[in-house]
Amino acid sequence: MGNKTAEKSRIDWMITLVPFILIMALAVYLFIFPENANGVISQVRFFFGDTLGSYYLIIGLGVLIVSVFLSVSKYGDIVLGEPGEKPKYNFFTWGSMMFTCGLAADILFYSFAEWVMYATNPHIAEMGGSITEWAGVFPLFHWSFIPWAFYLVLAVAFGFMLHCRKRDRQRYSEACRPVIGKHADGILGRIIDLFALFALLAGTATTFSVATPLMAEIIVTLFGITISRTAVTITILLITCAVYTYAVLHGFKGISFLAKLCIYLFFGLLILVLLIGGQGRFIIENGVQSLGKMIQHFVELSTYADPGRTNNFPQDWTIYYWAYWMVWCIAAPFFIGNISRGRTVKQTILGGYVFGVGSTIVSFVVLGNYSLGLQTAGAADFIAQYNASGDLYELIMNIVHTMPGSGLFLVWILLCMIAFYATSFDSIAYTAACYSYKKLGENEKPHTAITLLWCLLLIVLPIALVFSESSMNNIQSVSIISAFPIGIIMIIMIWSFIKDAKKYMKEKGIEKD
Repeated sequence: MGNKTAEKSRIDWMITLVPFILIMALAVYLFIFPENANGVISQVRFFFGDTLGSYYLIIGLGVLIVSVFLSVSKYGDIVLGEPGEKPKYNFFTWGSMMFTCGLAADILFYSFAEWVMYATNPHIAEMGGSITEWAGVFPLFHWSFIPWAFYLVLAVAFGFMLHCRKRDRQRYSEACRPVIGKHADGILGRIIDLFALFALLAGTATTFSVATPLMAEIIVTLFGITISRTAVTITILLITCAVYTYAVLHGFKGISFLAKLCIYLFFGLLILVLLIGGQGRFIIENGVQSLGKMIQHFVELSTYADPGRTNNFPQDWTIYYWAYWMVWCIAAPFFIGNISRGRTVKQTILGGYVFGVGSTIVSFVVLGNYSLGLQTAGAADFIAQYNASGDLYELIMNIVHTMPGSGLFLVWILLCMIAFYATSFDSIAYTAACYSYKKLGENEKPHTAITLLWCLLLIVLPIALVFSESSMNNIQSVSIISAFPIGIIMIIMIWSFIKDAKKYMKEKGIEKD
């Protein structure tokens, strides 16, 4: 009885219950008044994503510059742990957990078909050249260096807080303490943490809502199910919830096992497509060309804001993506920082770029250029199919059906997506459960009941969005709206880390006054 009372006294009920009440209220609103709710979301998204869109572009490029600075500066030699400590995980295990916690199953959804959405956008024609030249560039740009810079810079800030300063409040507000001081314990700290948790739930909702209908489409195709895609999607959400709940309750051992399994499935799929899809030469050559073109035009792509609103391309895509990655920065960097003990700041950032960015680029190069190669050769017209139906899920199914042994590919893709979801959301549930505690030591684990609460809460808003049949635009809007305050908090966190790291180096004699 005494242990239960002590456990309850450690729980921050405001941080735990307020997001729960807000998400439940929003879910009920989406269930009861879906059209009205989607209209309100669109209006709010327009203000943040259109009127204030440059804010996201500036933060994206700024954080990338900071990541380079931290890697080459004196701060890069700081060990996330005791000086001289060695990493707990080898590079492959560490990279697998990092990659799968940072990217959910939507990487497969977008890898297959994102180029088609760009190819139909008027901005491609404005840039000159062929569809082949540019349609493969933007997926690499939107999923590589800036997104992973968000993750990795905050990961070293969290890792420093946990392993060097050994702070027992595992929250955003605690990472801001060197700048905001005692206010981390007051109302400002509470506001920061509430924004963080709401953004976490919003990012989860966006990811689940985008990719699970593809899983439903695969299941309907494989088993000839006659019920609606929505019903199958919601069933999949509940099953996935059960899988990641089981994994997170078994701690990091369960998470690392799922992460490695996911990586084997993921790269196995890419190798199969490359070897037997019949587009190997085009995949490699256009992939190399697109990567080179992306690097060549990187600053231009990073700052393009379309001030005349001739195409709304950055508002629809680049700004959405930076916001999307920003809301995912609540859980992924915290988890990456947690598993990076024993690595230096430089090793964490550069290793993250090698494994994280490298794996992401390979996915888009192989899966995207497979279908782009068929389009270029005239063997299929996926652009016309998309223009006719506007259904990306149907389009992806058509792409997969062009592969030899497409049934096997569908099963493999389904297993891979389940593994991705499980490995992403077990780390998210773990992070959210840590947030519920006023204090939690570095080696302490959240109580099972609190972890279960967050496992269930993570699934509520995605189900509501799927049920209300929100458009892709409105699903994106949830992330754009939630990311706005997170950008400000990220700046404070980075400032805090640099300030505290400089002090730490002086204390350890690494840097002289």
